[in-house]
Amino acid sequence: MTDTRETPRPAASDTAAALADHEAWHRARLAAVTSPFGSLALIQTTWLEPGREVSDLEALEGQPDTVQLTRIERISLETGKPEHGYRLWDSASPKNRAFEDIEVYPYAPEWILEGRFERVDDDRVIPFEHIADAGRTRELPVPGDIVVEIEGEEVRLSAFADGDRLQLVFADATTGRESYAPSRFLFLPRPDGDGPVTLDFTRAVVPPCGFSDWMNCPLPPAGNRLAAAVRAGERRVVYRDEA
Repeated sequence: MTDTRETPRPAASDTAAALADHEAWHRARLAAVTSPFGSLALIQTTWLEPGREVSDLEALEGQPDTVQLTRIERISLETGKPEHGYRLWDSASPKNRAFEDIEVYPYAPEWILEGRFERVDDDRVIPFEHIADAGRTRELPVPGDIVVEIEGEEVRLSAFADGDRLQLVFADATTGRESYAPSRFLFLPRPDGDGPVTLDFTRAVVPPCGFSDWMNCPLPPAGNRLAAAVRAGERRVVYRDEA
């Protein structure tokens, strides 16, 4: 016999609380990207030749007082050895001054999906292209697969480890049409082992490279390119006319 009972609707108070929480998240995102070390403030990334050293004083020479410096490190794609560099951040950068908002989709709780995490060997890595690496790849640790049903289709997603969380880099049918291209990011707590996970696409974000040309973001692997239109979370960055 077919069960014709309706799924109970959430109480109005629950809906109001969820909307308020979503608005608070959006405000926190605005505060983060416009902070002194937020993505909008990045004005320069410099990688140094092996053996070369540059003091803070040298790196900041000629810069206004609003500019601050941080040191960075990565593995060279050519040599496999560590590379050192620095970044300059300006809270009064042109992009920060021109920034208006991050456009978001209306809150869409139907895009809060339940899936499962299937853990694999800790040594597994998957090659990810990055936006500024001219087609070359960087191997990132992917400790498991996320299996979830999206619009009736089961998909298997690869999210790489980022400390105590997982970072999902994905594209969908809105990418480049309605939402930021080439991708958006979604973060979720890293499970200890196999088990349920929640993918809250209402918290999908525009990646750092959407705010600064000096950021080098990973691109979605083939399995993370969704046929569905994920109309949830952040869409794109909005600047004033001078941007």
